[in-house]
Amino acid sequence: MPHIEGDLRSPAGARFAIIASRWNPRITDTLVAGARKAFADHGVAEEAVDVVRVPGAWELPLVAAGLGAAGRHAGIVALGCVIRGDTRHYEHVADRCSEGLMRVQVDHRVPVSNGVLAVERFEDAEARAGGTHGNKGEEAALAVIEMAHLLEQLA
Repeated sequence: MPHIEGDLRSPAGARFAIIASRWNPRITDTLVAGARKAFADHGVAEEAVDVVRVPGAWELPLVAAGLGAAGRHAGIVALGCVIRGDTRHYEHVADRCSEGLMRVQVDHRVPVSNGVLAVERFEDAEARAGGTHGNKGEEAALAVIEMAHLLEQLA
């Protein structure tokens, strides 16, 4: 078998979706901007990127499943921010969201990039949303473009 891997060329005519939580908007809005920039920088037209906003990270897998089942997108970027608090709520939301997104990816055979930050402190989120650790929204979009290209080659 030859060596096959994706690169950052979007499949011709591909549509992508960004699903983003409205919770922690200072962080999530920056993640969305990073994802949109990554798509634009790699030749994906603005009108080929659908942005769907949901209340929080908990709701991301449900909307991702609906988009995956519809089959209109070459890839889905899920963005959110869960910050640890004084209760176990953090683990429930972050872990179940991640598991749900993986399930959507496998069940619907569409790349779903998990750009949901699960951090200890708000400052940790800021560092990953355009700060010292880059923009994880941008990184999530790049991963989806690469995976969409790879799956096109494997088809």
